[in-house]
Amino acid sequence: MEPKKKLFSFEETPSKSLDEVNGSIKVPDNAGFWKTLLTYTGPGILIAVGYMDPGNWITSIAGGAQFKYSLLSVVLISSLIAMLLQAMSARLGIVTGKDLAQLTREKTSKRVGFVLWIITELAIMATDIAEIIGSAIAIKLLFNIPLIVGILITSADVLILLLLMKLGFRKIEAIVATLVAVILLVFSYEVFLSGPQVTELLEGYFPSTDIVTNKSMLYLALGIVGATVMPHDLYLGSSISQTRALDRNDRGAVKKAIKFTTIDSNIQLTIAFVVNSLLLVLGAALFFGTDSQLGRFVDLFNALSNSHIVGSIASPLLSMLFAVALLSSGQSSTITGTLSGQIIMEGFIHLKMPLWAQRLLTRLLSVSPVIAFAIYYHGNEAKIEDLLTLSQVFLSIALPFAVVPLVLFTSNKKLMGEFVNRAWVKYAAWIATIVLIVLNIYLIFQSLGIVK
Repeated sequence: MEPKKKLFSFEETPSKSLDEVNGSIKVPDNAGFWKTLLTYTGPGILIAVGYMDPGNWITSIAGGAQFKYSLLSVVLISSLIAMLLQAMSARLGIVTGKDLAQLTREKTSKRVGFVLWIITELAIMATDIAEIIGSAIAIKLLFNIPLIVGILITSADVLILLLLMKLGFRKIEAIVATLVAVILLVFSYEVFLSGPQVTELLEGYFPSTDIVTNKSMLYLALGIVGATVMPHDLYLGSSISQTRALDRNDRGAVKKAIKFTTIDSNIQLTIAFVVNSLLLVLGAALFFGTDSQLGRFVDLFNALSNSHIVGSIASPLLSMLFAVALLSSGQSSTITGTLSGQIIMEGFIHLKMPLWAQRLLTRLLSVSPVIAFAIYYHGNEAKIEDLLTLSQVFLSIALPFAVVPLVLFTSNKKLMGEFVNRAWVKYAAWIATIVLIVLNIYLIFQSLGIVK
């Protein structure tokens, strides 16, 4: 009689990162630049999703509403930091054949590994909360379905991911890319109709001293930078960079993988930068210089169909397109959050669990506070969206535990060999890390009311 398969198990020696898809995509030999790049294109889009999920939308739009184009420079700087750290994350996975969670666990004790897993799991749950709220509100706006029902619907997306994993990793990349394309096209169209002042917009990418001297502007700038780098994206990047088949004994193959994976990452993060810029510009077009209330997804939806706010471009179509983009953002972020959950669970505590069970556990923990708020506040979107602020606190706490090991590992000559960080990369990474940590600590104090 065949022994009964266990629901979960602890492994003494962890398997390869995302074992079911690790090295599953073959890279053509002696192919041209564009064909090779096409083969490596995909992981970057999964990473970029984390930089334009529903949790980032309100901050970017609020920046445009209050200060027009002035904070576009902050969006640019944040994106450059993201590109630097994600390139390092991908290089770590390609060179070592291990993800960031696995390497961090190797350098620490079992007890510390468990604590790090809890912290990172809370960060993924925090990200999940933003995705649940965004998707549920989008469903309500599109189909007039009660918010609680929308929350339950989006909580069942575990079934979608299980189906996608069966279809293969390239299919997941293609579906996420399609969802991101929807977001990009919707906001490009809406910003085009709003008729932004191009010269003034371009000037916004040059930093202004007002960002430091104006306290309100500084706070929003801190919010944009502090919420840019998602800790789970660094773990994810170090893992999915290994989905392409690679002979690590072949120096040329490793070098090629690093090159094309970095190009892919930078291209996709540039798309994320464009989306966040469009969000800020849209916020300026809709709300700058008006007395309209701002800060909620519903406000934006209503503004796009209210000619008193937007003017001649307002239409029900634009508001519906906004809701479609919001739903696309929530669902694409859900896929990457699930993969990250599996990576940190297996990496930190060597717990092997079926994807459906891992996803169900994480999603149940994430959806519980959202449902509780929805019931208590009778589906009040404004109150439920307040959870987004709390979720950013967890992300801020988890960030140093991902960024610091990443910089240490990729700067370690013994671990990385000839692919160790160059001097300028190492110093730039440490400066970015210190800045991110300081800003996130400041945001935590702000959120808790310790500083005003």
